[in-house]
Amino acid sequence: MTIDNRIQVVLIDDDPHLRQALSQTLDLAGLKILPLAEAKGLAAQLERDWPGVVVSDIRMPGMDGLELLTELHAQDPELPVLLITGHGDVPLAVQAMRAGAYDFLEKPFASDALLDSVRRALALRRLVLDNRSLRLALSDRNELSARLVGHSAPMARLREQIGALAATRADVLILGETGAGKEVVARALHDLSSRRNGPFVAINAGALAESVVESELFGHEPGAFTGAQKRRIGKFEFANGGTLFLDEIESMSLDVQVKLLRLLQERVVERLGGNQQIPLDIRVIAATKEDLRQSADQGRFRADLYYRLNVAPLRIPPLRERGEDALMLFQHFANEASARHGLPPHELQPGQRALLLRHTWPGNVRELQNAAERFALGLELALDNSAPDGTSGVTAKVISGGLSEQVENFEKSLIAAELARSHSSVRSLAEALGIPRKTLHDKLRKHGLNFADGGAHTATDELD
Repeated sequence: MTIDNRIQVVLIDDDPHLRQALSQTLDLAGLKILPLAEAKGLAAQLERDWPGVVVSDIRMPGMDGLELLTELHAQDPELPVLLITGHGDVPLAVQAMRAGAYDFLEKPFASDALLDSVRRALALRRLVLDNRSLRLALSDRNELSARLVGHSAPMARLREQIGALAATRADVLILGETGAGKEVVARALHDLSSRRNGPFVAINAGALAESVVESELFGHEPGAFTGAQKRRIGKFEFANGGTLFLDEIESMSLDVQVKLLRLLQERVVERLGGNQQIPLDIRVIAATKEDLRQSADQGRFRADLYYRLNVAPLRIPPLRERGEDALMLFQHFANEASARHGLPPHELQPGQRALLLRHTWPGNVRELQNAAERFALGLELALDNSAPDGTSGVTAKVISGGLSEQVENFEKSLIAAELARSHSSVRSLAEALGIPRKTLHDKLRKHGLNFADGGAHTATDELD
């Protein structure tokens, strides 16, 4: 149990009469208070960023005020603790001030003195928490920018959404194409949340055999099925206190979806073959590359589970929607690969930058990272311009060399890319490139490229 953040003052004194009098003073001043007769166990009930102050007597049975101060400051050194002392305890109170107490009040003291000290302590606490929140926000922003590289508007929006959702307890549904970085986003949500010290458990539902998926996720008791000789803790239970990332959720069978829905609603899990309901404190982050609403309409995904998961959706923009982010990411990954292999970094040449910008990146960030690795190793890079729907495209090669060589290669790649768009005639191809047909004829011959109409004719045949 934790103390409500609306409580502004925790007052501790073993003298019931003094405790009641001080409580009335603080209450009449409009402060929300929690009076306690002993200090033991208080630290465990206060979260680190609790926004209040503690007022405590020094002389008390059990845990005294100095012991309480030590315990509270071990948890948060900036928490204001005001100590109440008798006349003979002044040297002790001075020692406590040196140890970090905010103030001390010697009995008997005026009500105004108590109120003045408490109000100043609350103002200081607000300032400390505001500064702490600002530092955390700046740190989170820097960490997110390092993880999710890019200056494009879609990426800035995604980082804002992650920052807002990370601080909540909401389950999240991540939507993104293959290779877009769904696990990177899930890890960012975990690491920027209050669960960062708990486990992050990632599991790919599509990689699990149908026969073991329930045991992997929910666990089992001995004898639950043939071969189950001992208890197994499932992924959900193992992630207790942390985050479970469930990728390719669309591949789950409908039977498993029913159990997942119940777990999300009730936050309990039952191992296979067991009757005990085990309470869970977990955040579930699911990810999919499919349109789950469409899958639900087609009966391949439970509609109730879709609506339960779709409370906080996060869409990762594909690389083709992120403009020059591709160049920044490519150079970032290339520099990382160069450092990893002990090689000098290479800078992208203008022709190479143009080719990378023109590429559609069907494999998204994963494809780009592999291409950057080859670039760092000094290898020729083949970029597969297949469309996201899997249709065939053209291979564009990014190669280094002098300016004239780069221009030639760039020109060839542009023409090859237009050839792959299935133009119905040479005229439409020339118009798309913005050049006369005669010039196109010369360039096709020069680069050894053919225009095929149904695969029957070459460019020369069409022009002649």
